[in-house]
Amino acid sequence: MTATFTEVTRASCTLEELFELSLSIDTHLESMARSGERAVGGVTSGTIGLGETVTWRARHFGIVWTMTSRITALERPHRFVDEQVRGPFRSFRHEHRFEREGDGTVMTDTITLRSPLLGWIVEPLLLRPYLQRLIRSRNRVLVSSLGRSSPDQVS
Repeated sequence: MTATFTEVTRASCTLEELFELSLSIDTHLESMARSGERAVGGVTSGTIGLGETVTWRARHFGIVWTMTSRITALERPHRFVDEQVRGPFRSFRHEHRFEREGDGTVMTDTITLRSPLLGWIVEPLLLRPYLQRLIRSRNRVLVSSLGRSSPDQVS
């Protein structure tokens, strides 16, 4: 089974600012501090680019997980995609889209994943809600780090 969900965040900043910040390994690490996430391979600081990989290590559900992602699409400043190349999921794809809206930006995150086991139970009951909270938390940190007002989440 495959699960897909979308999170929409509105922010008072330019799409270029939010796009660049979303590619920052350092900001990602800041946003995932609660899980002790670290970048342990590939691009481990600064900005990641097309074709580059990063290997993350973090504790989720009391277990230490390792996942390597590659940036498989990059259309500055409107869209990029990261996909798991090694890790705990059968598949994991995260598309990031950025659009202007008035004086601000709309950031849309679309996650598509396949659980390693029992997807029909695990994806809707455990993985989707957990990952939605992680994305919302990450996006709050992104917007806050720009010194702007808190993001307005819409799903």
